[in-house]
Amino acid sequence: MQYLWAGLGLACVALAMVGVVLPLLPTVPFLLLAAFFFARSSSRLHNWLLTHQTFGPLIIDWQNSGAIRPGAKKAATLSVAAVFGLSVLLSMPSHVLIIQAVVLSGVMLFIWTRPSG
Repeated sequence: MQYLWAGLGLACVALAMVGVVLPLLPTVPFLLLAAFFFARSSSRLHNWLLTHQTFGPLIIDWQNSGAIRPGAKKAATLSVAAVFGLSVLLSMPSHVLIIQAVVLSGVMLFIWTRPSG
């Protein structure tokens, strides 16, 4: 079971790294999942993730106080706006745009109501 947890953690880190450059993929949720999986599989990988210069502070902020840093909130907002704007530019059907607007609004509400780290 330990190898399964570690494999899932590594997959989440890979997805998070792709999410850094691809606005359609979130980064922080995958890092939080990776921390969860690594905590159950490998203290070495867990410590590596928590002490990572870029990703560690985001995870620690969330674990300690449920906080999201203002820079991460702005990046998430820009990503959401880009995804919705792309959908509009691609002339997606109106029902798809409505579903996206509702879901993305909920996501933005959640993000912006979290404390800042």
